[in-house]
Amino acid sequence: MLSPTTQHPAAPSHNRVPDVTVDFWLIKLMAVTMGETAADYLAVYLGLGLTVTSLIMTGVLIAALVLQFAQKRYVPWAYWLAVVLISVVGTLITDNLVDNFGVRLQTTTIAFSVALAATFAVWYASERTLSIHTIVTTRREIFYWLAILFTFSLGTAAGDLVAESFDMGYLTSGLLFGGVIALIALAYYLLHLDGILAFWLAYILTRPLGASFGDLLSQPVEQGGLGFGTIFTSLIFLGCIIALVLYMTLKKTADEADEILLESD
Repeated sequence: MLSPTTQHPAAPSHNRVPDVTVDFWLIKLMAVTMGETAADYLAVYLGLGLTVTSLIMTGVLIAALVLQFAQKRYVPWAYWLAVVLISVVGTLITDNLVDNFGVRLQTTTIAFSVALAATFAVWYASERTLSIHTIVTTRREIFYWLAILFTFSLGTAAGDLVAESFDMGYLTSGLLFGGVIALIALAYYLLHLDGILAFWLAYILTRPLGASFGDLLSQPVEQGGLGFGTIFTSLIFLGCIIALVLYMTLKKTADEADEILLESD
């Protein structure tokens, strides 16, 4: 029995977001691709319209984030559910501004760039770090998800600006953004680009990369796509996401079991 002066050990702080691995980038790319096609399907093909779809999906996203914040640690299904939904909502926010309110893509791109920069500035001023390896408090997690939302909205605006306003087409746009991401990776590995900067730049650019290839697969042939449709494309990527999340969950469980065994030895 503990005496009145005995101190309880502090509860361990767990990082609430995943490590950056090949699996991370694969599922993130699939999530943003699905976010683009699912947003188009919900808003256009179900006939709900952008406004109603945005309100519904925002409510669903809030519920998913409540689940995510309740975990207090990284749980693959909760985290990636939030990412998929924030991808959809981020797309819808940009589409609403452009299609319903007539805001130019150049304006939305600049506005979301400023909003993201402001988020990083306040985050750093508050926490003195932007590292994704130390998301161990609720305040840091709030900054993290706010930044994620702005990266998706910014990526959507920038991707649409390049693909549509500059008339480059989906395939060319996808290759362009893929090439820029490859240059960032080379700068990180060969020129020692700051890891945090490299991560966030790549995170932003995977959004238009995924959106470009999502549109390439789903849009009609006469509009420059391959004509697979939003339903088929969304389901294919959803299946891949579920398979990867299952793999991540099993791997994480095995790793935690190994850690317990090592601690007991």
